[in-house]
Amino acid sequence: MKRTSNILVVAALAGGALLAACNTGEHHRKPGRIYMPDMYESRAYEFYSERVASMKPVDGTVKRGELLPYHLKAEDTAQANLVKNPLVIGKADVEEGKRLFNIYCGICHGTALDGNGPLYKGGDGPYPAAPANLVSGPKSAYSEGRLFHVMTYGYNAMGSYASQLDREQRWKIAAYIKTMQPGGSKPAADTATAAPAAGAAAPAADSAAAKK
Repeated sequence: MKRTSNILVVAALAGGALLAACNTGEHHRKPGRIYMPDMYESRAYEFYSERVASMKPVDGTVKRGELLPYHLKAEDTAQANLVKNPLVIGKADVEEGKRLFNIYCGICHGTALDGNGPLYKGGDGPYPAAPANLVSGPKSAYSEGRLFHVMTYGYNAMGSYASQLDREQRWKIAAYIKTMQPGGSKPAADTATAAPAAGAAAPAADSAAAKK
């Protein structure tokens, strides 16, 4: 009987100690110590808050995989004429440039690049002024650098497309436009077989000139 009483007393004491350890007031779910509390209790951060969403990236930063920033200003058109396409343009790039042109530019300039897009429609569309013809007239002589510059800053009634198209996409569109213009160069993949023929014709011309 005495042994049973001792067991009950020990069990009661153990149960009381357990309850006392668990009952720590309003913080009973928190342990007494936390390893690296600054990580365990991190401050809540709402990324899509109005303040954070409106913040601009630090000046001069370039996202991974993007081309270097374009430093010319809107008024630097003469310098833009001399800017070379930094991309090595292949057939796939020209096709991508065509796809992007038809999405963003074709509605005004037309898929034939003649300025007769759905907005003008030969004068019957909602837009009264004919957009620029890119395959004939003054605009057909624009270099890739000038075309890129116009897409970056806009020109006359045309606004900037820098927010819709990144730098690489604008260069691909410029390359596509040049292939459609008179005397436009073909993509690198297509000119590889034509290069030897052009090189072979040059000595013949030089020898003919030497004879004269």
